[in-house]
Amino acid sequence: MAGIATLFDPARVRALNDAFRRSLTGGQVVVTAGVAALPETTRAAVLAAVRSFDAFTPDNDPLGEHDFGEVEADGARVFWKIDAYDRDLREHSPDSADLAVTTKVLTIMLAEEY
Repeated sequence: MAGIATLFDPARVRALNDAFRRSLTGGQVVVTAGVAALPETTRAAVLAAVRSFDAFTPDNDPLGEHDFGEVEADGARVFWKIDAYDRDLREHSPDSADLAVTTKVLTIMLAEEY
C-alpha cells in the first residue's frame, strides 16, 4: 500500500488539472456532439464557464483533484470531466501527477448527454 500512496499526489494532480482546464492546453479537449451543435456564442460561453469554474466542494470533488464540474452558460447545462490516460490513450495513467506518463483529456458534454 505504501507504493500506491506515493504515486497519489492530490495537490500536484489538482494543480495540473486546474492549469489544463484554465488554459485548455497541455492535453486534449473533447466536446460532445451536443456541445458542438450549440450556437457559437453559447459554445464560447460554455468554454469560458469551464475555464473559470472554481466551485469545488467535498460533494463534487471528494478526492480534491478538481477533475469534474457542472456549469450553466446561456441556458446550457454542461458537465466537464478530466481523465488521466497513459501516453497512448489506451488505459488510465499509472501516475496522473506525472505528465511524462500521462495525457490529460478534458471532456465537455451537455448534462442530458451523460
